[in-house]
Amino acid sequence: MKKNKKERILEKVLITDLAAEGKAVAKPEGKAVFIKNAVPGDVADLRIYRSKSSFAEAEAIHFHEYSSLRVQPECEYFGVCGGCARQDLAYAEQLRFKQQWVQDAFERIGKFPFPPIKPILGCDEIFRYRNKMEYGLTDNAWLTNEQIQSGVDFERRGIGLHVPGKFDKILNIDECHLQDAFGDRVRSWVRSYAIENELSFFNIRGQEGFLRTLLIRIARTGEKMVLLAFTEDRQPEIQTMLAALLQAFPDITSLLYVINNKRNDTIYDLDVHVFHGKDHIVERLGNCNFKIGPKSFFQTNSRQAERLYEVTAAFAGLTGKEVVYDLYTGTGSIACFVADKAARIVGVEYVPEAVADAYENKAMNGLENLEFFAGDMKDVLNDTFIATHGTPDVVITDPPRAGMHPDVVETLLRLQAPRIVYVSCNAATQARDIALLSERYEVLDVQPVDMFPHTHHVENVALLQRKA
Repeated sequence: MKKNKKERILEKVLITDLAAEGKAVAKPEGKAVFIKNAVPGDVADLRIYRSKSSFAEAEAIHFHEYSSLRVQPECEYFGVCGGCARQDLAYAEQLRFKQQWVQDAFERIGKFPFPPIKPILGCDEIFRYRNKMEYGLTDNAWLTNEQIQSGVDFERRGIGLHVPGKFDKILNIDECHLQDAFGDRVRSWVRSYAIENELSFFNIRGQEGFLRTLLIRIARTGEKMVLLAFTEDRQPEIQTMLAALLQAFPDITSLLYVINNKRNDTIYDLDVHVFHGKDHIVERLGNCNFKIGPKSFFQTNSRQAERLYEVTAAFAGLTGKEVVYDLYTGTGSIACFVADKAARIVGVEYVPEAVADAYENKAMNGLENLEFFAGDMKDVLNDTFIATHGTPDVVITDPPRAGMHPDVVETLLRLQAPRIVYVSCNAATQARDIALLSERYEVLDVQPVDMFPHTHHVENVALLQRKA
């Protein structure tokens, strides 16, 4: 290995691993280097662009050998678009690394005894699996190096996804392999219509332009939602455009719009207007239907969400007699999914709007044995609450990536429910929390589930049993 200190180039470095954040890893001279555009098994020259005392970050600028694990990316935008991180790695290898990340988290962070981890449940469909996509509109679409070098005068008005690390740069996309092709057709139509009718596209830096964002949801039930965000309430143009969109796509069951002239793209604090159909779509998982509005949180891979909930239900081991606490219940999707197997389920969630959706899901499915409560988990889950609603036989907890607050962990230790089913999207914080619970609980089973192919994300379900 040769190091050019002036240019900070490392030559002919063997890439050895994949980090839990999805970047490749090499360890020249024993120092970890994280590489954003390489695959384990590659031999490459690396340009260091950030260096710390214990690690460095780099990009591969020349490949001497390509890894046998490499595959040809399905998407032409891979490497530029921020939608996927690992289309260049065979899916079987993606699963192997994700399984290893869970293993490493439990061993290095948790340091508690656990049984052999079950083989990860991969996706049958590794493309077109997302039920929700959000796109930005821009009057200054990002051009790739190939486009720039071609000398062609490209149309810069576009719709697509952000370039990684660049909040103001959006890559125009003609085809996205993450969602059903219906999304491609709608996105293409919106762009063409806006250009033909001289409707201005949004400029992020200048905070101007009429057309801002596009949201598309597609349920397995066949229902479809399209929401356009405009920056001004120019009703004639809005009504004309949405009428034309509906005529082009009569199978849209929920056509909505918002007026957003804020500094950010979020719509959670905005009024949503219904142009056509319902203000929601309905998705089905197992025997349950779920109402999904434009602001609703719902698992974006419906097929794998069903498998994740089946694992959760199996780990819970319900017989129909149990009281279940469902912590971080969200819109009550897990609670509804397992409701027919429990005597009573008590759900707790921080976001009041999510709890409102949970009650609608309860009503939609005709379920009588569910209650939901809104509030900060560490404040709600206290001795008075437990005395009122009963000590649970099973606790299901599905916290955000940050894991559970220490106060919640302490409450679970006091509760001493016979079983805890811990569903996590971050094995590191899950391992940390289980380590705190391990003084009174042992891990009986562990099942990783891949929800998002070509990303570094992995869900993991652990079954904890109270020690004798």
